[in-house]
Amino acid sequence: MAIKLMGLTLCTKLLRGTEEKDIKVVDPKDEGKGGFRATMFIFGLLTFESMGFVANMTSLVQYFLFVMHFDLETAANTLTNFMGSAFLLSLLGGFLSDTYINRLTTCLIFGFLEVIALILITVQAYSHDLLPSPLCPKDCVKGRIAFVFYTSLYLLAIGSGGVRGALPALGADQFNQKDPKEAKALGTFFNYMLLSVVLGAAVGVTVIVWVAVNKAWYWGFFISALAALVGFIIFAIGKPFYRIQVPGQSPILRVIQVIVVAIKNRRLRLPDTPNELYEISDKVYMDSIHYKIVHTNQLRFLDKAAIVPKDIEPQPWNVCSVTQVEEVKIITRMVPIFISTIIMNTCLAQLQTFSVEQGNTIIMDKSLGHFQFPAPSIPVIPLVFMAFLIPLYEFVFVPFARKITHHPSGITQLQRVGVGLVLSAIAMAVAGLVEVKRRHQAIKHPDEPISLFWLAFQYGIFGIADMFTLVGLLEFFYKEAPVGMRSLSTSFTFLSLALGYYLSSIFVNIVNKVTRNITPSKRGWVEGLIPEDLNHNNLNLFYWFLAILSVLNFFHYLYWASWYKYKTEEPIEELNSKGGETTKEPIAELNSKEGETMTKEPIAELNKQGEEIKEPTAELNGRGEGETKEPNVELNGGRETKEPITESNERGGDDVPILHKEGNGEDAKTHHSEEKESNL
Repeated sequence: MAIKLMGLTLCTKLLRGTEEKDIKVVDPKDEGKGGFRATMFIFGLLTFESMGFVANMTSLVQYFLFVMHFDLETAANTLTNFMGSAFLLSLLGGFLSDTYINRLTTCLIFGFLEVIALILITVQAYSHDLLPSPLCPKDCVKGRIAFVFYTSLYLLAIGSGGVRGALPALGADQFNQKDPKEAKALGTFFNYMLLSVVLGAAVGVTVIVWVAVNKAWYWGFFISALAALVGFIIFAIGKPFYRIQVPGQSPILRVIQVIVVAIKNRRLRLPDTPNELYEISDKVYMDSIHYKIVHTNQLRFLDKAAIVPKDIEPQPWNVCSVTQVEEVKIITRMVPIFISTIIMNTCLAQLQTFSVEQGNTIIMDKSLGHFQFPAPSIPVIPLVFMAFLIPLYEFVFVPFARKITHHPSGITQLQRVGVGLVLSAIAMAVAGLVEVKRRHQAIKHPDEPISLFWLAFQYGIFGIADMFTLVGLLEFFYKEAPVGMRSLSTSFTFLSLALGYYLSSIFVNIVNKVTRNITPSKRGWVEGLIPEDLNHNNLNLFYWFLAILSVLNFFHYLYWASWYKYKTEEPIEELNSKGGETTKEPIAELNSKEGETMTKEPIAELNKQGEEIKEPTAELNGRGEGETKEPNVELNGGRETKEPITESNERGGDDVPILHKEGNGEDAKTHHSEEKESNL
């Protein structure tokens, strides 16, 4: 038995093919690491880094207006372009951490760039030589001022984007998805991750924004840089506690392989059953973090990549496994879900630009008792709501919903995203109503200010929407993604934010250009040089335009979410501790009774003597005399040999390799159940 165990272990390492070589094996040294003890350091980083990042998100538009002397439209577009770039560059961090350097190293490298960028911004805000003259009316940012301004701004985008591309996946890696208890904690991790961001952001939009607006901008940027530095130091201290996954084969290359092979095999006929498609051995997956993914019937044309042509040995670029094909199917199914969230993030961009400018108009009373409340600090209201709602969601709603739905997270990730999309449409409709009241008051009763906290309605509703959608998307993209591209996949959440910000800039330009030609005043809906110009614009119509788009987008999302099939992993066989005997290590799931687990039907069983019985053992050929065998791996003098699937040819004697025999014989192989479908 001991020799058999050693042989099977060696066999796992010797399996041929690029795909098998790139399977990531679980490192025994990782035992005792991970869990919430490790993520505490990640939560610390998120809290401190979010202080400056979110404070800058809400206040930079004022810095552009009053210090850099941009006009209203340019200030809004500069901010949205910067935010879009920051989130778009999360793809860079995700790709690098999946392919070349591990996620911890990726975060530290890009974190260093982020701190350097904040220092440069602080230096420019402090130095009068690097700022435009206060008397300059417009087009003041040029020459060395423009060089330092745009260099520091987009270095900040690179640094913060790269960190966001790798950090969520690093945190989620601390929970082993093959352990039912740890897998159940994944949703809790993402909720706590958002809570950490909320707590840091609440400090940022109050303390840091107040210091920047009322004391000096350079002090605000300096505090942001210091907070980020402290956060990354805390993060680095946690290195001994992290589970670190080694980067593997490029996820993009795996996708290209499937597409290329499917095109090459386009003239081949698809088999009648998925059992005839190529798949690598269960033994490859035994000690790895990877899963064998169950075949699905969607996007069947991609299955041609898993057909082994006649007289061709299975090799990379000649054939792909069913699991690799299913990975590409998963990514393809994710695309319309991802597209459906872009409009929501376009709405989010308005809260950081035009809603801030609404608060800066004279008609808005910014006093809170004896304290003057800066307009960029308005987002603290939804942040306070979220600070209470997230624990309430985690400890009250999820357990209650779990009893009804029997889902570990209470509701599915796509249901959670759907709730957020509905709330974002409501937030834009409410924002339009609030703007009607603000503008009416400014024109009809300019001597009677209204409270700044009227804006809290749109911020509060959208804050709750963000709580549902952001966490839902992060968990969805992480859990559904192939193991080798989880960083890149979670970056899709931030890519949606990036495209939402870019789309906001496009909408502003197009709407202004069109409405200049159709409005009696010949003014665009959202143009002007100073916040007071909003009193003569139609910002409310722009908000309602986005609300209508959000409603239409929700129905678009509903269709694709209903079509989506969640990933289902196939159980694989493992070796027990009794020296080479094969037992079934099922992938456990929660059954209908909370807290209990059920197991899936095993692939391998033991006979009474403890030997493994695999099905199918034999299959009659069409003449009732031959026999087909399931491919298996054996050791020949310590070396791996592959036993082909054979049948007797018509001349007799010689064996001809085949994948599956169709004939009158009865197939003894148990066909695994179809993939689970869990949709809205």
